[in-house]
Amino acid sequence: MKKIKWLFIALIAMVSWSCNGEDDLNPNSIFDSGKGIVENEFDTWIYNNYTKPYNIEFKYRFEDKEADYSYNLAPAEYTRAIALAKMTKHVWVESYEELVGSEFIRTYCPKILFLVGSFAYNSQGSIVLGTAEGGLKIVLYNVNGIDVDNPDLAMLNYWFFKTMHHEFGHILNQTKNYSVDFNLISPSNYQSSSWVNVSNQAALDMGFVSPYASSETGEDFVEIISIYVTSTEAGWNSLVGRASTEGQSMINQKLDLVKDYMLTTWGINMDELRAIVLRRSNDILTMDLKTLN
Repeated sequence: MKKIKWLFIALIAMVSWSCNGEDDLNPNSIFDSGKGIVENEFDTWIYNNYTKPYNIEFKYRFEDKEADYSYNLAPAEYTRAIALAKMTKHVWVESYEELVGSEFIRTYCPKILFLVGSFAYNSQGSIVLGTAEGGLKIVLYNVNGIDVDNPDLAMLNYWFFKTMHHEFGHILNQTKNYSVDFNLISPSNYQSSSWVNVSNQAALDMGFVSPYASSETGEDFVEIISIYVTSTEAGWNSLVGRASTEGQSMINQKLDLVKDYMLTTWGINMDELRAIVLRRSNDILTMDLKTLN
């Protein structure tokens, strides 16, 4: 008993010394608390290009309060964050501004864009491309996959440009609902969480432009928006043309309703928006993505 007692006292002394000695633990969190940060030229650029003109907070530093705790995530690399900030403004924000004006962006664009460097995997094995939270925040993942020296438009389109339009589509139709007629075109074909087992061809034959569109009506609606405005006319026609006759009919009915909603509700002609988006996307190949010029 004495040995146990003295051992316990010794352990207490060791803990006391560790907490009060010269080798104290650093009290600063490894996560960005937003306090005491020295702003750099990128922060100034963000203020002048996002915050001041559009009232958008572009967050490239990793903040635990903005991250989803259900995923194992990594921060975005600085140089790739700069590249995506420039591309996002040029291809997404300024596309809508060119078509419907800056006031539309200030009013309806999310107030926070948050970058994550890594992938985000769901429990069923699918990968999250982006999320929109209550119309206030969009999170973009896989930022560290951007090749700043040799930008790949197909990769950028899949991971970022399409995702931006997809998530913004959610914000728009959460603000003003679309016609319930859309939900009646292929009501029995939605797959819920089983969409991960749906092939591209099966999705097309069921009347969906992607497997994810088959998950539920809201995703179906915004997948049409995002894929349409980021595809060339030939690319879109080729996609729909691979569907069965019934599948093509359903997709075309849905597209008509989406186009009507965007035009009558928001004053956005999707064909004009697509032309702007494609032109601006091609600009990426000659843009300086490394500096803040």
